[in-house]
Amino acid sequence: MASPFWPRFFETRGLGPEELGVLLALGTAVRLVSGPFAGRVADRLGARRAVLAICIVMSGLFALGLLPAESFWLLFVVSLCQAASLAPVTTLADALALREASGAGNATGRRFEYGWVRGAGSAAFIAGTLIAGQIVSLVGLSSIVLVHAGLLVASAAVAYHLIRSASSHEERAEPAASPLAGFAPLLRIALFRRLLLVAALILGSHAVHDAFAVIRWNAAGIGPGMASLLWSLSVAGEVIVFFLIGPTLMARVGPAAAAAIAAGAGILRWVVMALSAAPLALAIVQPLHGFTFALLHLACMRLLTQVVPPQLAATGQAIYALAAATTTAFLTLAAGALYARWGGAAFFVMAALCAAALSLTPGLREPTPADAKSPHGNR
Repeated sequence: MASPFWPRFFETRGLGPEELGVLLALGTAVRLVSGPFAGRVADRLGARRAVLAICIVMSGLFALGLLPAESFWLLFVVSLCQAASLAPVTTLADALALREASGAGNATGRRFEYGWVRGAGSAAFIAGTLIAGQIVSLVGLSSIVLVHAGLLVASAAVAYHLIRSASSHEERAEPAASPLAGFAPLLRIALFRRLLLVAALILGSHAVHDAFAVIRWNAAGIGPGMASLLWSLSVAGEVIVFFLIGPTLMARVGPAAAAAIAAGAGILRWVVMALSAAPLALAIVQPLHGFTFALLHLACMRLLTQVVPPQLAATGQAIYALAAATTTAFLTLAAGALYARWGGAAFFVMAALCAAALSLTPGLREPTPADAKSPHGNR
């Protein structure tokens, strides 16, 4: 409901392009820190549901604080606090959902399909974007802040219900000698490191698309209406893979082959976008986002549940998100120089990143019981 409209909202509060750039950039930096920190705290206390609820409540309160804020510095402080409290929500929710989906996190042992959870989120994003556009047209930009905060309040109520209905004890991480010690055991696992690298390369390859696709399309004569449709096709691809294709494909081929398919889809998608900005060609490759993001995410989540100890589940999710976000941030900076120099040919560089990831996917095999027994099998 809110993310597409935040830049415009801050602009109406008097922020110029430079100030807006500083605010958004620092918001990203704060999220990179707060996500891993909250994940580590949640694991250390064995209170992932409680930390999730607290983060949601705080983000809703800080969102409301944006309404009376007028000066740059007040907007700056409140927005950074809101970004810091909202960032851990997805990683904590993923950690909880993955544990419950496997059947290990509930007393009955019943399983459900994790991809349906993320698919519902992608579908809600499409619906929210369409509805928010109508609300802004009728009421104005300030209404988005109220809707955003209201949805967070509803989410907090659901999180509170999760606390009340918790059917099992949450595993607690062992005390660490230093704040960084909780990350070291995960980074010593070879499969975890390879997973991070593959995810960073494929997800980071979206940098040129996310920053310059609409600009390239506009230069090719594609108007806002068609651009919105093309962008929606990519999110629709997510929904289809999360709900329909992904779970079945994962069950048949496993995470290594699924990651290879995601890398191959990325190569095809970026090569086509480097060669053409024709609407038909774009309409064919935009749904491949379902593979370059959704299928890759399912593969990574399946491996995370197998390789990350349960007591470090939130920390593992946070490191995974941090690796992808940091790589994407650096590649987005590089994308500006690449696009300025080469234009659409910059997509060839993104295809090369996917090719590098493809060469690493055979090593993403699922751990075996023998690996768990061997002191060096996963190192």
